[in-house]
Amino acid sequence: MTPLNIVVGISGGIAAYKAVGVVRALVLAGHDVHVVPTKAALRFVGRPTLEAISRNPVHVDLYEGVDEVRHVAIGQAADLIVIAPATANTIAKLAHGLADDLLGNTVLASEAPLVIAPAMHTEMWRHPATQANVATLRERGVTIVGPAVGQLTGADSGPGRMEEPDAIVRAALDRVADVSGAVPAQDLAGRRVVVSAGGTREPLDPVRFLGNRSSGKQGIAIAEAARARGAAVTLVAANLEVAEPAGCDIRRVSTAMELREAVADAAAGADVVVMAAAVADYRPASVSEAKLKKEPGDGGLTLELVRNPDILAELGHAPHDGTLLVGFAAETEPDGARLLELGRAKRAAKGADLLVVNRVGWNEGFAGDDNAVVVIDRHGEVVASAEGSKLSVAHAMLDVIVAQLADAPDRTTKEHDPA
Repeated sequence: MTPLNIVVGISGGIAAYKAVGVVRALVLAGHDVHVVPTKAALRFVGRPTLEAISRNPVHVDLYEGVDEVRHVAIGQAADLIVIAPATANTIAKLAHGLADDLLGNTVLASEAPLVIAPAMHTEMWRHPATQANVATLRERGVTIVGPAVGQLTGADSGPGRMEEPDAIVRAALDRVADVSGAVPAQDLAGRRVVVSAGGTREPLDPVRFLGNRSSGKQGIAIAEAARARGAAVTLVAANLEVAEPAGCDIRRVSTAMELREAVADAAAGADVVVMAAAVADYRPASVSEAKLKKEPGDGGLTLELVRNPDILAELGHAPHDGTLLVGFAAETEPDGARLLELGRAKRAAKGADLLVVNRVGWNEGFAGDDNAVVVIDRHGEVVASAEGSKLSVAHAMLDVIVAQLADAPDRTTKEHDPA
């Protein structure tokens, strides 16, 4: 997509801290981002942070820059305006055309598409006034993203939570594509793509399980990017913690054995299989039919675990001519050279045609909005590296996949013997 001039408006709510992720994702995608916060928003996130992330000065005062008519110029120059979060107060002012601050003037002075991400308490969202204001904005062509259902400030929970930055960015850029008529290259048109996403859960008893921290964000981004590029996408979804993508055939699973069966079924006749789900290596040898209870004086609990099937290796070492198999390797190794060594060894052991290697840790990889990966081919060569939002990483991966598919007549899958 051609770089855009994007205004990100931030209104004064606790979700303002998440706007930093929206700005960062848009900047990493190559766009010129100008942040226009309300004065209330700066009570939640500081101007230096917004300037550092956006790489542009941040303006708030309506009466600054009068000589350059800034209150009009910012909106006139915008290709897209995103307001995240949009509080009930901001939504009301937008619906009634009020412009008592720089953000309101920017919106009124612009003909660019407007995308807003509401965030407020459930009662405020459900109030008839807010619902009427949202309906008015929809009628005017404003794109409303969310709100999501989840934990709010304090103990409250319900609809009103601001959508995650990745979802807001995807919706905003899709809105621009709709307006301009631009669509991603349809280089996967006519292809069937299977993607697994999320993390499996192995039950211990009716209330507990062994699991992992995968949210499914990267797998969902791959599925959405493939669909946008024309593919028919099947998503095998294991306990996703984010919204399911539209336009995909969703197969919901929970355990590793369920995922194995669903992927094997979906992979038949597929052009591409991407194993992005985090699959448990082990499961309990037996599952208690009743809740496991602490007994007075016991010294702890011992669990017997058995190995789960290696789904990627099963696919890789079975004949799969005509299907490009892509695996993921999440490693905690801090050294870059050693990380690549582990990736090359794992690719050979699994028999994958491509292996995507990413570093994970307590605050890295899982559940975040960004990712950094390297892609290794069947010869052990690094054929791509990507860093940024998970959607941009997904498209970088698909660029490699498309190139591999173009070379399919020369690609063989000879590694069928178990490693």
